[in-house]
Amino acid sequence: MTDFGADDPFSGAAGKLKEHYGIEIPLSTIRGVTEKHGEAMRARQIPVGDGPDRRGVARLITEMDGSMLPVVETAEPAAGETPKDRRKTRQLSWKEARLCWAHEPGSVSPTFAATTGGVEEAGAQWRQCVIAAGAGSQTPIQALGDGATWITDQAQLPFGTQAQYLVDVYHLGDYLSAAADALAPQDKPAWMEEKKTWLKENRWEDVRRNLEPTLETEHLPEAEAPVRACHRYITRRSHCLDYRGALAKDLPIGSGEIESAHRYIFQKRLKIAGAWWKAENLAKMVALRVLRANRGWQDYWSEVGQKAA
Repeated sequence: MTDFGADDPFSGAAGKLKEHYGIEIPLSTIRGVTEKHGEAMRARQIPVGDGPDRRGVARLITEMDGSMLPVVETAEPAAGETPKDRRKTRQLSWKEARLCWAHEPGSVSPTFAATTGGVEEAGAQWRQCVIAAGAGSQTPIQALGDGATWITDQAQLPFGTQAQYLVDVYHLGDYLSAAADALAPQDKPAWMEEKKTWLKENRWEDVRRNLEPTLETEHLPEAEAPVRACHRYITRRSHCLDYRGALAKDLPIGSGEIESAHRYIFQKRLKIAGAWWKAENLAKMVALRVLRANRGWQDYWSEVGQKAA
């Protein structure tokens, strides 16, 4: 049940159980069993203490990013109040789940961690993920992300000077593209190619100076001032733009791997049409999906079998 419920809507899991085993199980039972094991998997995510007393692997690459997932809340009846149809009191919203991975350069087997908690919890999970991937006291860490403040802060807090944070060059490219629409609409491809070349040569200061003569006035909102937004984005993240250094070490300068992971870990199961989750159940399903991605499925069920024996 949990295997099917981890990958398919609970209605689809019921159909597979009927097809493969000839048994009919209520959706509520499949949901309850799947979420029960998701909670058990979540409980196994024990935060690490101090860093391991080892040198660690030669180098690690790591990324962190957030993804908005659908949640639902329903009003509980007050004391003495007749229960209402919860479908009429439900409130739909979105909750950010934060996912990270880490692996050695060239590896195709990343280690994942995730949380639906706050940024500090995300930082703790990130640190645990990196240590589980082999980091030690001497391991240089190349961290990447979209430049969101909470990500840059959490890259520095757990790892200190061991980590070099790099803004995803493609995310910066979105700001450049918006600025190019305002500055060079007739020659945008050449303009963009030139600025990207400058960035890869660590000439971000030249890019910024090129934007300065055409900055919009401060009274315009950010959405109407793409040149100013691009200039400000570069200025505030100039310490995270060492693309030349990363390329010299044959390290990535884009965070596409974490964005892809969002799709196959979170969104493929948790963001499907018609799916809305209670916040506590979403956390359980996130833990379940991450354990599967970390290739811990067989170990978990072996433990379950040993406890039942």
